[in-house]
Amino acid sequence: MKTIAILNHKGGTGKTTSALNIGAGLARLQKKTLLVDIDPQSNLTEGLGIRDVETSIYESISDVKYKTPLPIQKISEFLHIIPSSLDLLGAELELVSRPNRERIFATLLEPLKKIYDYIIIDCPPALGMLTMNALVPCDTVLVPLEADFYSYRGIDRLVTIIETVQLHFNPTLAIGGVFITKCNPQRLLTKSIRESVKKHFNDTLFDTIIRVNVDLAEAPVSGKDIFQYAPTSNGAKDYSDLVDELLTKI
Repeated sequence: MKTIAILNHKGGTGKTTSALNIGAGLARLQKKTLLVDIDPQSNLTEGLGIRDVETSIYESISDVKYKTPLPIQKISEFLHIIPSSLDLLGAELELVSRPNRERIFATLLEPLKKIYDYIIIDCPPALGMLTMNALVPCDTVLVPLEADFYSYRGIDRLVTIIETVQLHFNPTLAIGGVFITKCNPQRLLTKSIRESVKKHFNDTLFDTIIRVNVDLAEAPVSGKDIFQYAPTSNGAKDYSDLVDELLTKI
């Protein structure tokens, strides 16, 4: 069983798109997969067609007595999700005064770990208390980096947060992979960025790249993953390859 956080503090890197389609790709291989949306923007939740959430992850996190279990919604036989909502915006302030504030989500998630093969957590694009809570129960962090000159500016801050979690809460947490998103393989800039990222992350850089593909942007509007929406697209092929590489390396 693996618990994987998809994390980048910079917006627009394809973080949520990757969480959704990695989860869907694992489910296609009959791996029982739980997606967790711990981002107040709720893009992962809405990307799977879930609107007007009655009970979200917020209700569980805000319950100081831990009596509200994490709400699970079934997407398909092998794919489930814990949805988010805008209410989660208030959680950052609420968590600050709580005892064991960094471990609240880990405590809630623990009973579910024996049920699933993979738990994929879509983190907020920020390095606050929600992100810290998401990282504490994880084995691995996957970092999507946009094929852009500024894509890895501030990446040292992200690494520092991961090292803080390793030191104080979860010594086995590791960066399991970095992968390039929104990539145009024909651009010289893309090749240069890939070489720079390779120097920074060494063997953790995945071989698979996620190419620019309009279907990846359109699929969430329909509430579908890329394999449902456009199964023969470049986006579907790239995420299928990424899942295969993930299963090999993690």
